Amino acid sequence: MAEIVLNVEVRAQTGTGGARATRRSGMVPGVLYGGDKDPVAIAVKSNEFRKALYTGKLLGHLVTLQHGSERQPVIAKAIDMHPVTDEPWHFDLYRVDAHQQIKIEVPVHFAHQDESPGLKRGGTLGVTLHTVTVSCHADQIPEEIVIDLTGLDIGDSVRVSDLKLPANVEAALDADTVVASIAMSRTGAEPAEGEEGEAAAAEGGEA
Repeated sequence: MAEIVLNVEVRAQTGTGGARATRRSGMVPGVLYGGDKDPVAIAVKSNEFRKALYTGKLLGHLVTLQHGSERQPVIAKAIDMHPVTDEPWHFDLYRVDAHQQIKIEVPVHFAHQDESPGLKRGGTLGVTLHTVTVSCHADQIPEEIVIDLTGLDIGDSVRVSDLKLPANVEAALDADTVVASIAMSRTGAEPAEGEEGEAAAAEGGEA
């Protein structure tokens, strides 16, 4: 994966007014914090920030901050989007060391849904956790956690202990925490024992 570099400028103006002025100048305002240093108000050109954001490799990943000749590894912790235009509105960057042990949320994705007997029989996949918090080095953050649904039937659950994580990556949640489960769809539910006969008897009585 190509390295993502954010060229930042230090903002002299802070607060709501300063953020508005930054946006009017064609930049996205943000804050750099973490480590043993004070927070710093920063900004990135809007087109450069959008380009980095739309790679899908910015939020929650290790990227490089560049200010002049200074380069520093950081993690994009939060990105706020405008509710109407869906444009980047504000961001937070967190200072880290590339080999620092951190806790971070990683997205969960599912594979082989067509190999799940439960889903084939009309069951539904209920996702309890869309992300899982893991502990790992900042330069070893997984892109995603993939859950294989092969063989899972109605009533089966996938717990944190079932996750297949890369080497040197550990889940930072209780092992029994349910990530997803397969349940019978209400529309596809079969009548309980005795209900079918009672329904038939009722129909016969009406007739």
